[in-house]
Amino acid sequence: MTVERNDSTERFETELDGHAAFLTFHENGERLNLIHTEVPDDLEGRGVGSQLVRAALADARERGLKVVPTCPFVRSFLERHPEEQDVLAEPL
Repeated sequence: MTVERNDSTERFETELDGHAAFLTFHENGERLNLIHTEVPDDLEGRGVGSQLVRAALADARERGLKVVPTCPFVRSFLERHPEEQDVLAEPL
């Protein structure tokens, strides 16, 4: 699965089996606010949301940004994966 950063829509996006999934973000200075994850019902349980989050976190690392996990799914992911918390703007 390939996840692309789309700056014009402020989304990390992927398409799988004809369905689009995305993680909305807003970059402000040195912070990347991860706002909302949307995964269609047909893709649930396949790790699509987690792949979107991992791609966003990798992007933040690469750009030297700190992540603000506004999205409940992103927060939950980070709680389950403390090894990914190195890019957080503030501890959970």
